[in-house]
Amino acid sequence: MADDTQWAFPPEAQPAQSDVAFDLKSALDAVALLRSEVAEDAFTATILGTERVGNGVVIREDGLILTIGYLITEAHSIWVTLNDGTVFAGHALAYDQASGFGLVQPLGRLHVPALQRGSAAAVSKGASVIVIGHGGRPHALKARVIAKREFAGYWEYVLDEALFTTPPHPQWGGAALVGEDGKLIGVGSLLVQESQGGESISGNMFGEAEQRLAVTGLATGGPADIGGIKLGDMILEVAGERVTGLADLFRKVWSLGQAGVEVPLTVTRDAQILHLQLRSGDRNDYLKKPQLQ
Repeated sequence: MADDTQWAFPPEAQPAQSDVAFDLKSALDAVALLRSEVAEDAFTATILGTERVGNGVVIREDGLILTIGYLITEAHSIWVTLNDGTVFAGHALAYDQASGFGLVQPLGRLHVPALQRGSAAAVSKGASVIVIGHGGRPHALKARVIAKREFAGYWEYVLDEALFTTPPHPQWGGAALVGEDGKLIGVGSLLVQESQGGESISGNMFGEAEQRLAVTGLATGGPADIGGIKLGDMILEVAGERVTGLADLFRKVWSLGQAGVEVPLTVTRDAQILHLQLRSGDRNDYLKKPQLQ
């Protein structure tokens, strides 16, 4: 996500205080800019880069920030910038692999209001929402929910019910999704194309190739790489059971046992059926750990 503050949504696309029943400025100020730096030899460096920029949302009075985890994974330094220009160092406190969320603890008092958390379960399709990025009202966008459904990310996490919104926010990573009551109901993760009624709409989703799963990327030194998976392989089965989608693949792998278990995969490669044995691993074992200086 590019860091370019010299832009703004058209005024009619921005939320106004007269449009909402909560303190809009407080909600806007609760969203901070996050910059992280990652070592070149980090496990995720080739996939996510060594310099990452996104958003984070203050969710507690002590300044605790909720963000999307890929922004801070393996980060050795994090900087937090508020709407008033104040900058603080931050520490990657936690990263939840299952949900994809991360927590950052600023090393100083932010003195901004925390955004109260709501419930995505209570939000229905068609509901009006606001997507807030760092930078105040010019970087806040009026939007609507166009879908609610399961979401599986290729980096191996599954949400039972994710929210999909339109129009898209160009600085989506870690952006706050705020409901009509002013509460936080989601954190931005992806920008892709949603197809509805034959029309292509920018939103958040993932793609599969005709119900088959194609390998489009490999982490060097990871279980799939070591186990013989190649780019372009199509995954058909896990332990002899047909997979019907990305979420189904993850759940079948997880059902085999804890990290370190053997994972039998059936794949197609160059019109041939191959049976491979992979040994799963704990993702945390591959990642650099944050350190307090």
